[in-house]
Amino acid sequence: MTKKELKAFLDEKVVLYNNPKFIESDPIQIPHLFSKKEDIEIAGFLTATISWGKRKMIIKNASKMMDLLEFSPYDFVINHQKSDLKMFENFVHRTFNTIDLQQFITSLQHIYKKHQGLENVLKIKNNEENYKNAIHHLKQVFFEVPHQQRTQKHISDPIKNSAAKRINMFLRWMVRSDKAGVDFGIWKNHNPAHLSCPLDVHSGNVARKLKLLQRKQNDWKALSELDINLRKLDLIDPVKYDFALFGLGVFEKF
Repeated sequence: MTKKELKAFLDEKVVLYNNPKFIESDPIQIPHLFSKKEDIEIAGFLTATISWGKRKMIIKNASKMMDLLEFSPYDFVINHQKSDLKMFENFVHRTFNTIDLQQFITSLQHIYKKHQGLENVLKIKNNEENYKNAIHHLKQVFFEVPHQQRTQKHISDPIKNSAAKRINMFLRWMVRSDKAGVDFGIWKNHNPAHLSCPLDVHSGNVARKLKLLQRKQNDWKALSELDINLRKLDLIDPVKYDFALFGLGVFEKF
């Protein structure tokens, strides 16, 4: 397949999957429950954090989190007292448990009260082309407050060569301007050209079959390689191809 043919093929798949029907079976439906910017951010961040495993279970447990937050995530995060966190007892999603959820609410309060929110913390420097250092910075800020060591594993760090799939997915939701109405594009001080594809088993396998990726591990080095090749297809909106790679892998078993 030539580069021109590959672009045409993937562009066709983007149109197929980047539409409102995608929301019905995807965890992005949880932040779509909200209209306030900060509610969307926090709902999106918490949902993305537990986005591994079966999607029905992700959606079920993310909905449970929103219920615990009284469907006002920003208000709860900002105004909660330590005693309010007791209501999260018995919450669990795979290895993400009560302790982790309580810590996330505490850390998010710190981020919104002391660091002007997630949008500001994840802003990249002018001379950087991706979110590698911004995600590393998020992890540092997130754990400035007292915490248990176990919770650190739930925030990935590209500096340690993690592909940071869930945070990159969250960034796509917040940053990418999407005429189809799937991604939110509410972070106007960010540039979608800097986004990286949320690399997982499905998108990685499809990317390798299409020769967009050679590296075998799904790590940050692989993501950097995929970034280069997706930017050759669309320099302005490279991460739109996440819809194509994911759709081909999950829905078409490509």
